[in-house]
Amino acid sequence: MSQYFEVHPVNPQPRLLKQAAQILEDGGVCAIPTDSSYALVCHLDDKAAADELRRLRGIDAKHHLTLLCRDLSELATYARVDNRQYRLLKHGTPGPFTFILDATREVPRRLSHPSRRTIGLRVPDHAVTQALLALFGQPLLATTLIAPGESEPLNEPRAIRERWQKLLQAVVDAGACPMQPTTIVDLTGDEPVVLRRGRGDPARLGL
Repeated sequence: MSQYFEVHPVNPQPRLLKQAAQILEDGGVCAIPTDSSYALVCHLDDKAAADELRRLRGIDAKHHLTLLCRDLSELATYARVDNRQYRLLKHGTPGPFTFILDATREVPRRLSHPSRRTIGLRVPDHAVTQALLALFGQPLLATTLIAPGESEPLNEPRAIRERWQKLLQAVVDAGACPMQPTTIVDLTGDEPVVLRRGRGDPARLGL
């Protein structure tokens, strides 16, 4: 049975987020709000939790998982970023963009793309996500909360609780999120490529 934390969407209660962070530290998989939709998250270095996250989402190793980072400096720890990429990243962070970049050695090989050694990273623009990341002290491994066989992300936290309470260790309720996934931009080639148009406007990046 999952724990359910109702938090203020702008000024979340630190006491509740500390409990959620401890559940993640202990290997739990949680549902949290972001600036695009609700996401499933777990500890970056916990293989069992990452495997469970993939199983719940119904995805295989070829599906890019995303690292939720606090800021650009943290992002640059986990991805190789040149000056051109950095300038573009500054325009899109924080915000509803996921960037595909070449992973550094800080990223466990099992989490990067099996053939390309790339990883998805983003800096969410949501007070609750940012507060939880600050308490946790490192990025969270994440994927959009979409049930297996479905195409739309789950957006209502009480519905998430009812449907997933026996599968997740915690649900962080900060109210409904936008029902749009992030815009995905691949920065590993010579030119940026928009792989998926979502909530983030590519024009913000000059694309």
